Amino acid sequence: MDENQQTFWEHLEVLRGSLLRILAAVVLAGIVAFFFKEELFGIVLAPASSDFVFYRWVGGVEPFCLHLVNTGLTEQFMAHLNVSMTVGLLCASPYVVYVLFRFVSPALYEQEKKYSVRLVVCSYLMFMVGLLVNYFVIFPLTVRFLGTYQVSQDVENMLTLQSYIGTLLTMSIVFGCLFEIPVVCWLLALFGLLRAEWMRHYRRHAIMVILVLAAIVTPTTDVFTLLIVSLPIWLLYEMSIWVVAATVRKKLKE
Repeated sequence: MDENQQTFWEHLEVLRGSLLRILAAVVLAGIVAFFFKEELFGIVLAPASSDFVFYRWVGGVEPFCLHLVNTGLTEQFMAHLNVSMTVGLLCASPYVVYVLFRFVSPALYEQEKKYSVRLVVCSYLMFMVGLLVNYFVIFPLTVRFLGTYQVSQDVENMLTLQSYIGTLLTMSIVFGCLFEIPVVCWLLALFGLLRAEWMRHYRRHAIMVILVLAAIVTPTTDVFTLLIVSLPIWLLYEMSIWVVAATVRKKLKE
């Protein structure tokens, strides 16, 4: 039967099958990740030490190592389970995106399908780049500052494993979404709601907003850290200007 001629209930049945396949793929990948505990947490906990690759690349970082603690009977197991499922979702994400797009695509016209493929691929890639930038650059800087910050030598930091993992996941989602800025700008330009001239005109205002945002994300008085965090966001803004300008030029030619 033609998918476009299916009834509402038949569409729901197809959706149910798609969601079950997605769930199975994520759970299977999560189970595989669960059995690689040492390697998994070696990666997750790596930014908590000055031996991390980013600090070796920057150089001149005062040696430090955060010692995380566990305060609940089930917290370590739940942290292991949560991280495993999160990694499972990341590993299965290409398949998840493929299945969801395959479900939606029959309802799209050929022109819409062409733009949708670009949108999905670019959004996925930019989100993954955001995750990597956060893991290798932003999160280590945040951990170093907040994990070693003391109001007094009499107050010792005791960071919990759940707090560390929660911060890592939250910041990963935030920077994954931030890296969608060029994609959002492309969509706005495609609908004629944004022009490169406007973005260039308000560049100084954007830079100030970026600096404030970077200061919020990494609350540190270290100028170098602030600039390191601000740089990728500023580059995203400049990339967005180029994307918007190219999109407008293409629309005028058409």
